[in-house]
Amino acid sequence: MRNNITVMLLTVLVISLISCEKDTPQYLPYEGYTYSELTTNGGTWTPVLQSSGDAIEISAPSASDSQEYLNELEDVKEAMANMNSNQKKAIKYWTNNPAVRWNEIALELIAKYNIIPGPNTDGTYTLPNPSNPEGPPAFPFAHPPYACRALAYMSVAQFDGLISAWHYKYEYNRAAPFQQDETIAYAYEDNNMPSYPSDGAVVTRASKNILSAMFPLEVEYLQQMEDEHLESLLLSGGNVMSDITAGLEIGDAVSETALTRAAGDGMKNAQTPKAVSDSIKQAAYDRFGWAWDNLEIPERPVGLTPLFSQVTMWSIDDVESVRPIPPPQLDSQEFLDDVEVLKDYAKNMTDEKRRIANFWQDGLGTYTPPGHWNRIANEMIVEYKLNPLQTTRTLAYMNMAIMDSGISCWDAKYYYHYPRPIQMIEGFETIAGTPNFPSYTSGHSVFSAAASEVLAYIFPDEAAMVRAWAEEAAISRVYGGIHWSFDATVGTAQGRNVAQYTIDRAKADGAEQ
Repeated sequence: MRNNITVMLLTVLVISLISCEKDTPQYLPYEGYTYSELTTNGGTWTPVLQSSGDAIEISAPSASDSQEYLNELEDVKEAMANMNSNQKKAIKYWTNNPAVRWNEIALELIAKYNIIPGPNTDGTYTLPNPSNPEGPPAFPFAHPPYACRALAYMSVAQFDGLISAWHYKYEYNRAAPFQQDETIAYAYEDNNMPSYPSDGAVVTRASKNILSAMFPLEVEYLQQMEDEHLESLLLSGGNVMSDITAGLEIGDAVSETALTRAAGDGMKNAQTPKAVSDSIKQAAYDRFGWAWDNLEIPERPVGLTPLFSQVTMWSIDDVESVRPIPPPQLDSQEFLDDVEVLKDYAKNMTDEKRRIANFWQDGLGTYTPPGHWNRIANEMIVEYKLNPLQTTRTLAYMNMAIMDSGISCWDAKYYYHYPRPIQMIEGFETIAGTPNFPSYTSGHSVFSAAASEVLAYIFPDEAAMVRAWAEEAAISRVYGGIHWSFDATVGTAQGRNVAQYTIDRAKADGAEQ
């Protein structure tokens, strides 16, 4: 397994070095597969937002020998008999684990909208506005805090929805169309899983609803993808229409719950007016005697999301409870020694250090550091042949941990307001741009550590590998010249600490029983 994952990551690395930006692959090269296990008790697991697997009510399905159901079987057979080549391609694309595909669609949109708004002709800036998504500038700016939040809400909705789907699958235990009628050829491997309600329909509706709210200019595209996916569920021979309809009901219910939470989680206040931003900076200066200055030209009046730290966390009640220790005083020996470390890296930059800095850069026009770890997770999910419920559990907890760690990181960034190397070292130049927010702690270090800890929990045989990748991601920011060494080391410890709260929650959800 470890060699396979390493080969896939090295392939992505080669692509990234050839192009000026890391491309976002359309999809992983996998097809439907036999699940490693069915987790038949999944309907008893504890959801994240719903109270239980049966909290969402759906009607009992018609009996498999009823005329209503037999008519549905005939509809499936007629549709399958008239499939065209595009429909066959869609079936192959969506597979029997479509949560990975919807995650990839989310990464595609994050990369598309990860474009920082430029200045107006007079040098001022206009922020993206959700009430006027066309702009200019277009909404959203899918920066790392925005990206991790979108991924978390989508993954949680998928996971909660599939717990409900699993509950009803094994309560009603209605066999799939291809098991009812031997003339129906199933497009994927037979996993002997009940078809009512359709787990694929749950995933597609929950995903489409969340992403439509997060990326309002993509509603038409997302509807097209949902329509294609729903059609493929029927044409695969795996679902009749009543399976799909029941799944859509669950998907609508879980996404409504998730979006209600999102509307009140405080993200709308994360990007502050200049007066608030200035007051945060002054408070840090009064507290510590230092403050980060934005060195972009032209200077943006406000750093990126100063109040992201006040967004509601998933698994931690008080963000200050996980705030890291203060960074070194600017006249301390620890600080002065690190100045020399960064100077040495800049003066003696090697091809290997530059490769590492470039590979983990995940800057504008990419799917961001949180997206990078979703890509890694998707590869592991497919390699280990997780079923859809296991898949969404993995992505939900990983993205919850990433979001919580990001909130914690932004709390440290704006509480300590620590200057970046480019501000403190005369004549210093970076090879990774100039981020528009304070230095301590490193966001990539925190995101990566949190993600790797959850993946280490889900895939224990890969623990050493993913933790090593997280440490490489952390040091990459130091090689790039945008962070101090202690930004990376403390940030790594911070991410691991925050992730443990999510892991403790995961251990109590019933999946290990």
